[in-house]
Amino acid sequence: MNNSHSFAHYWSGQAPFITSFALQQLRLYVAQNSWFNGHDQSQWFNVSPEALEQLQVDYQQQWTALGQQLLARQPFDFDDRRFASGNWSEPLFGSMAAFYLLNSGFLLKLLELLTIKEEKPRQRLRYLIEQAIAASAPSNFLLSNPDALKCLVETQGASLLSGLLHLAGDLQEGKLRQCDRGDFEVGVNLAVTPGEVVLETPLFQLIQYLPLTDTQYQRPIFIVPPAINKYYILDLSPENSLVRHLLEQGHPVFLMSWRNFTQKQADITWEQIIQDGVISALRTTRVISGERHLNCLGFCIGGTLLSCALAVLAARGDHDIASLSLFATFLDYLDTGPISVFVDEQLVAYRERTIGGHGGKCGLFRGEDMGNTFSLLRPNELWWNYNVDKYLKGQKPRALDLLFWNNDSTNLPGPMYCWYLRHTYLQNDLKSGELELCGVKLDLRSIEAPAYLLGTHDDHIVPWRSAYASTALLGGSKRFVLGSSGHIAGVINPPASNKRHYWVNEHITPIADDWLQSAQQHAGSWWVDWFAWLAGHAGELRPAITRMGNAEYPPLEQAPGRYVKQ
Repeated sequence: MNNSHSFAHYWSGQAPFITSFALQQLRLYVAQNSWFNGHDQSQWFNVSPEALEQLQVDYQQQWTALGQQLLARQPFDFDDRRFASGNWSEPLFGSMAAFYLLNSGFLLKLLELLTIKEEKPRQRLRYLIEQAIAASAPSNFLLSNPDALKCLVETQGASLLSGLLHLAGDLQEGKLRQCDRGDFEVGVNLAVTPGEVVLETPLFQLIQYLPLTDTQYQRPIFIVPPAINKYYILDLSPENSLVRHLLEQGHPVFLMSWRNFTQKQADITWEQIIQDGVISALRTTRVISGERHLNCLGFCIGGTLLSCALAVLAARGDHDIASLSLFATFLDYLDTGPISVFVDEQLVAYRERTIGGHGGKCGLFRGEDMGNTFSLLRPNELWWNYNVDKYLKGQKPRALDLLFWNNDSTNLPGPMYCWYLRHTYLQNDLKSGELELCGVKLDLRSIEAPAYLLGTHDDHIVPWRSAYASTALLGGSKRFVLGSSGHIAGVINPPASNKRHYWVNEHITPIADDWLQSAQQHAGSWWVDWFAWLAGHAGELRPAITRMGNAEYPPLEQAPGRYVKQ
């Protein structure tokens, strides 16, 4: 009791000092960071004395309670996954984790008390502090991670050697691999759905897939995948392949495979991607299939590209589209989620000067940079956990096709990337109806085809409310479905796995949260709902056509083609 009383008495005067020190460090951090240049910081640190005092009281009480728990040698218990093993319950390591979590929470609460009226600098300061907090966790260091130390002892040092080899390999590649390179091979156990490349241009290959049923629907489905990473997110291992599932449902499938752009293609513009890419592939699909009315699907930025292309065609008088499906796609960039902390006029202008063709200098936006950025948006789930498991414990990462694809990034041409940044994330111009593209005004409302729109509840790349905002921009009938999970796992959810759930509401409301409040939750995969909707726009069933291409577009090579392997 004496020790506990002395501990409480000692720390009763430390909370104000710690608070003052934290504010001083935050002020210094802000002053030295160029992200906050041009913002009036004079009032940011005028924190309410009453709120500050309450924060200090709460902090002091929790600190004292943890100190008494440590002195009494009581075990620690954590909900945090980083400290979930029984090794963290022991007093030494448990106290490090407990005081780390307390101080982290205190610092984030202190940030909320700062009087930063502008949203952008507030978001950026929180992002930077969260990165620092995630990086400083005791689990990230060998000497303060009991799980890693246990592996070191049990393997007689082999775990540390394996970890160093993992680190050397990742440094050589310039990225943190979440799945070993040798676990999968494109064309061997990924992207193995049978098909033929029937068109190759400097921008893309077009793949036509062989039927897997005796009869097929009249209208093909034309797919535009993301230009970031490879197309086979939609054709992973057979059980997870959306392409294979579509073929098994009886749909003819044509799919674009974007090339991994090199310096030779560094001057390609957004307009060229639309005209010479998406529109060219769509027209070729019409010619080969003999069907003018296609069911069109776009995923992520592929959906943005597809919608731009269909709006351009509509402005030219071509409205002959059977349906449009957009998965986790931005059309209205009203809320771009955590990625918005990086985007401002200064960044976009810098990219335009260095790689965007302004002044004649074109370059590439490296796929590894984008992949690392997306991972750091969720540092504890997509970055530091792999550092701990791979480098400290020497464990081989899990062999998962989604993670392998996530590391298979592609480069983007600078002018194309800069146009995209400026007119979407920065200025949100796509929805204006006034943006010039390919010689016409881009009006998304001119897309009159029925639309199936999917958002995913925990998506940190395309927040689901922004995906829902597309319901106000497209001209035809709309069906919006909300899947559970995130940007990738929420989309790639085959029915056989019987995982997750989704929400459906037949009535489109002006406000996304009103839609969700009245939506009905269904167990399992939303793919079942989409397949039923798609069948209603696919035309009649006919004997399957097994001949690939035609006289004008003969098969060039077997799927997956050479572009996806570059």
